[in-house]
Amino acid sequence: MLRQYTDFNGRARRKEYWMFSLFNLLFIFAAMILDNLLGITFGFGYGPIYCLHALAMFIPSLAVVVRRLHDVGKSGWMYLIIFIPLIGAIWILVLLLKDSEEGDNKYGPNPKL
Repeated sequence: MLRQYTDFNGRARRKEYWMFSLFNLLFIFAAMILDNLLGITFGFGYGPIYCLHALAMFIPSLAVVVRRLHDVGKSGWMYLIIFIPLIGAIWILVLLLKDSEEGDNKYGPNPKL
């Protein structure tokens, strides 16, 4: 899952992105539950275990989104569209759900092949 920890080059299939997201979400819930069970939250449900996980996963999460955008033929800078309220999040979601661009593109060969 973390073989390409900081690799912003190349392409990531839909399956790679969504599996990463699923396991990351599971670890987030586990960290929050563990923080609450140990009673070490900061008062709003999050604690140091959650914060360490979020900090450790920031770069890999960004890298997999950039590679996913490369897979649909967009630049990684396209992710900045997320800062446009509502419309940006919807547009990024559409791009993340979109199928891979056929064949090779300027970001590399199709990872499906």
